Amino acid sequence: MNPRLDIKKTYKLYIGGKFPRSESGRYLAARSARGTPLDNFSHASRKDFREAVVAARAAFGGWSKATAYNRGQILYRAAEMLQNRAAELVAEIVRATDVTPARAKREVTLAIDRLVHFAGWTDKYPQVFGSVNPVASSHFNFTTPEPQGVVVVLAPDEPSLLALVSLVAPVILSGNTAVVVASEKFPLPAATFAEILATSDLPGGVVNILTGKRAELVPHIASHMDVNAIVDGAGDAVLSAQLQAGVATNLKRYANHTAVDWFNIKVEDPYRILDTVEFKTAWHPIGI
Repeated sequence: MNPRLDIKKTYKLYIGGKFPRSESGRYLAARSARGTPLDNFSHASRKDFREAVVAARAAFGGWSKATAYNRGQILYRAAEMLQNRAAELVAEIVRATDVTPARAKREVTLAIDRLVHFAGWTDKYPQVFGSVNPVASSHFNFTTPEPQGVVVVLAPDEPSLLALVSLVAPVILSGNTAVVVASEKFPLPAATFAEILATSDLPGGVVNILTGKRAELVPHIASHMDVNAIVDGAGDAVLSAQLQAGVATNLKRYANHTAVDWFNIKVEDPYRILDTVEFKTAWHPIGI
């Protein structure tokens, strides 16, 4: 009797709360750190990236206008869902990256804690970073931080899950929406995280996750006129230079978070929230 062959899973893209196949029809084979064949994943194209930006822009209005309390509750719910599937993610990280189960468990636990941590900042960062300014006239003068819009996040290869969560959470808590380019070397934990987000309360389009080759997408990321900011954690000096050259021509915000110890508590620094917000000042006459 012939032994049964396992059916390889093909992970899709995550765009607008759905799981479409790449429009190009291309797929790549995921391999572990030791070269063991695992599953397949979608190879995102330029058009897939454009579709993700469209989905993020469509979701921005509702997400940015949601109350800070509501955004915090939704991020907390995502942490709950991540915790419910923690064992599955630990197994995914172990088989993909060949780290020890203890190391993988630590990574997943910290990812959960990071989501909870940043969920708590949704209704606090405006008070901490905003101000009431003294002015030489009979006016109230307020400066408040507001979300920028659509933010592209480039995640590093390792740690494939923790770094992604640590980069995305401070971006979306303020009301931004995100297009995430997942780890190129170890994309499967990010693809599983997308499935978790799809079953949480996070509105479709707030987080969109693409897998594939960064080098193909970076020129389009740098030149796309409906992207407001880029958070670069990929750690690729060549691609970083391409991104910075691109944003210099269309005035995107660029934040570099490469060479970071993602297991360090310093990653929870709330000042990371300021990478993707802009400050607006309003004047209001006193007595009116």
